[in-house]
Order: sequence, then structure tokens, then C-alpha cells
Amino acid sequence: MQAAAAATVLTLFSILFPTKAWFAPDQPWTVQVRPAQGQPANVTLVLTDFSGRVIESRGGNEISGEKTVDLKELFIPITTPGTYVLWAVPKDAHLPAFVGTPLVVEVRADTRRDAPPGPMVMKLEPLSYAVISTDKGDMTAAFYYDDAPHTVANFLGLSNAGFYDGLTFHRVIDGFVIQGGDPRGDGTGGAGYQIPQEFNERPHVEGVLSMARSTDPDSAGSQFFICLNYERTKQLDRRYTAFGKVIDGFPVAQAIAKVPTTQADRPTEPQVIRKVRVLPVEPGKNPYQGFFEANMPKATGQ
Repeated sequence: MQAAAAATVLTLFSILFPTKAWFAPDQPWTVQVRPAQGQPANVTLVLTDFSGRVIESRGGNEISGEKTVDLKELFIPITTPGTYVLWAVPKDAHLPAFVGTPLVVEVRADTRRDAPPGPMVMKLEPLSYAVISTDKGDMTAAFYYDDAPHTVANFLGLSNAGFYDGLTFHRVIDGFVIQGGDPRGDGTGGAGYQIPQEFNERPHVEGVLSMARSTDPDSAGSQFFICLNYERTKQLDRRYTAFGKVIDGFPVAQAIAKVPTTQADRPTEPQVIRKVRVLPVEPGKNPYQGFFEANMPKATGQ
């Protein structure tokens, strides 16, 4: 029910609608452009990589009214495995201006030994962020869809299902991390399954979300931590899966880190995660802007 409600919320702000979520490489990769009332009828579809660099278009990406488009026909390099973002930009405007909710385009290769080159599958989903609500305030997190796609999908899925609501930050070490997401509340629990590691080059700087695990690299599940001080957390680089970052509300994590704890690093008063909400990116609410803006064209032209 909660997942369905989240999908409804995403739809309200959309102008870009995938015809389905997963595509085979030989299928058309189709998206419907459907402007809602109050949205521009004429838009330009712009594709960027996950750093904000604009991908070359073949032309035909200026859309008037409702239309179904095949992304492979519009964008030359899109069949190269990687993570892209599809934006609907109002006519005569330029990124970072956009309307509706952008789509994440994940073109996945077959990484098995001796697998054929090129894409194995393509996934389309709305670009989303999360708001982690606590008694000390809210933290807004954006996600590394490019470097940890399975981990991001796991966290968003658990969040949409209400898994984290009412759990706690059970491990608190000031100047290091706050850790939560354990239904047992003692560091031994999880969601009943494990996900493969996605160690990457994202540094564990202040505010980064990363997955807790045991000695087995593939033992992460639901527990995550928020980094507080890179002098102490840089030792975690390439050894734990960094999958997102607190973009707004980092003082909330710092405040939680200041609470009294036991010798076992357990807060003496429970630090409850009241709710984790997954929300669609939309104009005026784009926590990813700082990820992309350094590489996006300026408003004077593309």
C-alpha cells in the first residue's frame, strides 16, 4: 500500500512516463511525454550522464504535446552501459531548468566473464531522494545511482515499504558514525537477506550514507551508517558501499552523535527514525543539483 502511494505521488509531478520499467537491448526504449495541466506543452528532452554532462542528441528531441519516443533513436551513446538522467526542459530554457520528475536511465552490462559487450538490460525509474525524519529534525539524502544501483534500490525499496519507520540509530560514535536500520536494535538484525557489495570510489566524507556489514563483503542488508568526520571514516573507502549523501540536515546527524551513550556505543535514550519518505525530484526540490551543476551548461546557452 505504501509503495503504491509513493508511485501515485511520483505520478502527480511527472511529465515523463516510462512505458515499462525494464527493457531488453533489442526492444524500443520508450518513454511517453504527457504534459499535465499547467506544464509546458513544448519541451526538449535532454540526456545527461550522472555527473551532469549533456549527451549528444540525434535531433528530434523537441517534443510538442503528447508523444511516445524511443530513447535509442534520440541519443547516440545511450546504448553504452552507464547511468544517465533524462530531463524535460521547457522550450527556450536550459538545464538546470526542468519540469516534472527526471528519469534515471540505468543501462546495465553483463559483467560475467566472457559475456558479450554492450547492454544486457535497461531500467527506467523516477529520480528520487529520501527524507529521514528523527526527533532532532530531518535529513535529506540523495543517492549514488551510478556507483551503487543495487544498494540504492534496496534502500529505496525498504523505505517505501516502511521498514525503517520506528527503528533506531542503535550505534552512535561521536566524530565517527551513527548507525541504524536494525529491527533488533542491537546490531545483529537485518531484513532477512543480504545484498552484494558495491565498493566504489566515492569517499566516505561527512554526510555519506554507507552500508554496515560483517566481515563478509556481501553481508549488507538493511543497516546503514552516516559518516561524521572524514579524518576517521576515510579508512572505510573502497571497503564499504557508499550509496548516498545527506545533502541537507547534516547537523541533525551531528546532534544525534552528541547524545549520551553506554560503553557499547548504545544511546541511553533511543534515537528513533520516525519515518523515511521517498520523494520525487521536481522543480524547486532537487537535492541532486549540487551533483550535476558543475558540468551542466550555463543558462546563457548549451
